[in-house]
Amino acid sequence: MVIISITPEIALDKSINYAGGLGVLEGDKFYAAGDMGLDYLVLSLYYRGGYTKIKFHGSTVVMDRESANEEFYRSLKPGEEFTITLNNNIVYIQPWIYEYKTAKAVLFEAKCPEWARKLTDRVYIEDSDFEKNMKYVLLAKASWEYMNKYVGLENISLVDLEESYTGLILYLMNNTLKARIIIHTPGPWGHPLFPGDIIEREFGVKSESIVNMTRESIKKLSEVIVVSKKQSDIIPRIFPEVAGKLKAITNGIYLERWMDSKLYNAWLKREFNLETLKETRLEAKRELESLLRVYKPGVEVGNKIVITWSRRLSRYKRPYFIARFLEENPDLNAIVVLAGKPHPKDPDGYKYLYWFRDLSLKLRNVVYIPDYNLEVAKILVKASDLWLFTPFSGWEACGTSYMKALVNGVPVLSSRDGGVLEVVTDGVNGWLFGEDIRDFVNIYEDPRAKEIDEREYTEFKAKLASIIDMYYNKPEKYWEIALNAWRITPDLVDIKKVLRKYYFE
Repeated sequence: MVIISITPEIALDKSINYAGGLGVLEGDKFYAAGDMGLDYLVLSLYYRGGYTKIKFHGSTVVMDRESANEEFYRSLKPGEEFTITLNNNIVYIQPWIYEYKTAKAVLFEAKCPEWARKLTDRVYIEDSDFEKNMKYVLLAKASWEYMNKYVGLENISLVDLEESYTGLILYLMNNTLKARIIIHTPGPWGHPLFPGDIIEREFGVKSESIVNMTRESIKKLSEVIVVSKKQSDIIPRIFPEVAGKLKAITNGIYLERWMDSKLYNAWLKREFNLETLKETRLEAKRELESLLRVYKPGVEVGNKIVITWSRRLSRYKRPYFIARFLEENPDLNAIVVLAGKPHPKDPDGYKYLYWFRDLSLKLRNVVYIPDYNLEVAKILVKASDLWLFTPFSGWEACGTSYMKALVNGVPVLSSRDGGVLEVVTDGVNGWLFGEDIRDFVNIYEDPRAKEIDEREYTEFKAKLASIIDMYYNKPEKYWEIALNAWRITPDLVDIKKVLRKYYFE
């Protein structure tokens, strides 16, 4: 029986078919499912222009299309073209098939007419609300057609809906199929509103004038999954309808994808040697230095501590914590790597992008990497000495970047949010700061947000300063924590254990 996951994005190796965390997570699940021999099918869209590539023309930033990797394109097999009805028009859909062992991903590309073709051009980037709404109607209808015609409903055991953008398919599904929704964020961008007239026209269903698709999906389903234990406290405060339906399954990572091969093989044998960790870190730093010189020629890592903040540039992730720290400590004895992209329509994200860029230009020890991708991430999580994870408490559903660092023996300094609380023990395999807030504080409107930020920044900068001091003056203590990170974390974050909870428990 086939397990189906429907997702807005998926980060397959060498692809540009993702924007960030959700796509990477779904890619990790895909490869792990193939290793485990699961009959696993992912349905998503094929984005010709990817997410966004940042280019600087003097002081002006341009958000451009990404260029497809020809090697990935050649790995795709064309499926049989089919049609769906969209906006009262016939739309031609080309499925592209990517296979890994027993797992298969089918990516739908709209071929024509031209207005529909544009819907599968970019990840999360549209010119209008109409395009945004129709993109996910397309995903729902193409997924349903493929399930019916090429899988067979009688062969499907379970349908997982990744975020409520995919919940539109529930207007097409009958009650004989078991489906669940996985909520990957408490943030408002993860709970889209669809006009009722579009739902009526496309699915023949009368509805309210505006439909919150998360709320509607919860009403239709008997099981809702959140991706960390903490979110089982947060989400019911936003959606009381989940009462009695909620299950928490904390995210993980595909270790084979993210761990240094030497550390991974040693972990399998349970041979945790400090010299192995140090040698691996040194090799990774050489690769990092070559990468950093692309952005800042002549930069030398040497024996300095490497501190990394690498996330999507969004207000709730608080990139301003490290930016402010660098403004206050311009002569810091460290190499600080800043990486990440904003959404092209997020004004806060643009502000942080310019701030990071300015810091990189004026401070010799700071390097900003704007064209952040999977390959860059793999270098950073192996070559850093400290990983920063600073979301506003209550807003991070889980997060996985800290997991990728920890399994490589890179300790983290994190706020108390998401899955960190289940993975990091303060002073053992990393460090924690701030409050564990279980209310959902509106960071855009609630005056408490600024007060919380000030308190937590004070603690953040004190802990960061003490960790830097430890690295240079008490190295045996630093390496004890680094060794603990490598030794403890992989068993806690293995995505294969996560999939067993999804499909066998």
